[in-house]
Amino acid sequence: MGRLVVVSNRIADPRKTAAGGLAVALADVLNATGGLWFGWSGKVVDATDEDEVHVQQAGPVKLATVDLSQADYDSFYLGYSNGVLWPVFHYRLDLADFDAGYIGGYRRVNQLFARKLLPFLQPDDIIWVHDYHLIPLAAELRALGCRQRIGFFLHIPLPPPLILAAIPGHDWLVRALFAYDLVGFQSKADLNHFAGYVETEAHAQPVEAGRWRAFGRTVHAGAFPIGIDVEEFTELTNAREAMDMYERMKNEYSRRKLLVGVDRLDYSKGLPQRMRAFRELLARNPETRKSATLIQIASPSRENVSAYTDILHELEALCGSINGNFGELDWMPVRYMHRNVARARLPGLYRAARVALVTPLRDGMNLVAKEFLAAQDPADPGVLVLSRFAGAAEQLREALLVNPYDSESTAAAILLALQMPVEERRTRHASMMESLRRYDVHWWCDAFLAALADARAEEKGPSWLRL
Repeated sequence: MGRLVVVSNRIADPRKTAAGGLAVALADVLNATGGLWFGWSGKVVDATDEDEVHVQQAGPVKLATVDLSQADYDSFYLGYSNGVLWPVFHYRLDLADFDAGYIGGYRRVNQLFARKLLPFLQPDDIIWVHDYHLIPLAAELRALGCRQRIGFFLHIPLPPPLILAAIPGHDWLVRALFAYDLVGFQSKADLNHFAGYVETEAHAQPVEAGRWRAFGRTVHAGAFPIGIDVEEFTELTNAREAMDMYERMKNEYSRRKLLVGVDRLDYSKGLPQRMRAFRELLARNPETRKSATLIQIASPSRENVSAYTDILHELEALCGSINGNFGELDWMPVRYMHRNVARARLPGLYRAARVALVTPLRDGMNLVAKEFLAAQDPADPGVLVLSRFAGAAEQLREALLVNPYDSESTAAAILLALQMPVEERRTRHASMMESLRRYDVHWWCDAFLAALADARAEEKGPSWLRL
């Protein structure tokens, strides 16, 4: 295998495990190949300064970043990526801003990435592009003459064909995916949506399982569910900071059963629906009052966007209403925190919880579900209540799967989780942990790169001169 070149909107130093799962997954390959990680610096600068490429060395890995102008940040990042693609890919057509003309900035930044990345490339490089910000990047690289093998992985869901087709220029977006040699998705459902779209809208011809031909190119596509580093998270769970958190939670809630939710504040996470289900639990089951406490962490996210302000106010109102209607002097049903919690402390919180509520309305995977499981004591594990609309539900069938839109049935599942006997909890947990270990983040990385290496090179005809 040649050198690995990773391209993503934001980069991370692979030497720092706190950088997150993607950095952990890619660190071994990047270090082994003396790889390159390319992306946005996170800085917004005057338009005249955006041409500079910032390069630093992280051991054997080269980190290269570019800045964005304010106009490009507004149109590429806030506008098209998060104002159009994010809501549509999470099935929220009502929140998409289709009329703002952001697509020009989206294309411009992808062209900028291609121009700035090209001089760094070597003939035998393997290029791995990540996520919805950079869907057209391979097409822009092909237009500049790039012939290296290029793979793309979508970390968020892909919607059904008719929802995807609501995007103005949707055909351009999907045509751009055919510039890749391999396209990866989180779930089989997403892969099926891709197949449905390219066959009905792009009139692509299935070549064989996992391969479609259109626009003079054949693309390979597959489901590669991302995992966590189970051993790394287990070590984090046993570290001092996590154990201190665990002991504090166990002492403080010694007379309660603790439920936990950890999410970014985002309309895709189903937080108001979760609170309504918890309210339904308390209303219908008086025995849970004073015995169950929900700790809900909602980390700040894109707070300058009106949709996030609206959901923040709705969530705060629901938490206040539940506490006002059901709380006692010595017990509050909900402890709500609108701030970040250090990653080193979260395993202790997970381990102390009897139930985790992971109930997004739509999610590509959701690694909180997997981290909760990895943090549990196998002898006395907690129960995962998981939305059937999270990508993780395809793997974690032994969780209590719920429809987050149905408050009554979700409340019933929470009650079942609180009352589940230890023998059943152990059986369910052991089965899910087997899956987590088999399909961990290293499997994900290795499986994708092996499939990319096996993808047969196809002709790059004149259709790649410009999309």
